[in-house]
Amino acid sequence: MKYLYKVVLATILTGATLQAMAETVVIVSAKNPATRMFSEQAAQFFMGKSNMFTPIDQAEGSAIRNDFYQKVADKDPTQVKAHWSKLVFTGKGQPPKEYKGNADVKKAVAEDPKAIGYIDKSAVDDSVKVILTLP
Repeated sequence: MKYLYKVVLATILTGATLQAMAETVVIVSAKNPATRMFSEQAAQFFMGKSNMFTPIDQAEGSAIRNDFYQKVADKDPTQVKAHWSKLVFTGKGQPPKEYKGNADVKKAVAEDPKAIGYIDKSAVDDSVKVILTLP
């Protein structure tokens, strides 16, 4: 029983370490002239405070989405949802369109020069350009 407990604990810790090591990057289409961005700017696009870019979101409840909003906007999932509920209710905006994972977000961003999204760094290819790497 002790051995099984140790194996389960080691597996959990390894998974947490791998997730913590994954880097999230903010991307735009390779056709977009932007070359870099600050976290505060990314937060403006994803929180509906600017329409210069069209934000593409990861699926609600995904670890990458929760991590992204925490890092760029200092908001947890409940705060993000409340923010968007208020904007929708007052007619001041619509939340970003959601895609189910890195591949779908990357494809949507690559196809639209005005789009901005975030994916795991390991999913980056020539179709998109990294303009911000989150710590």
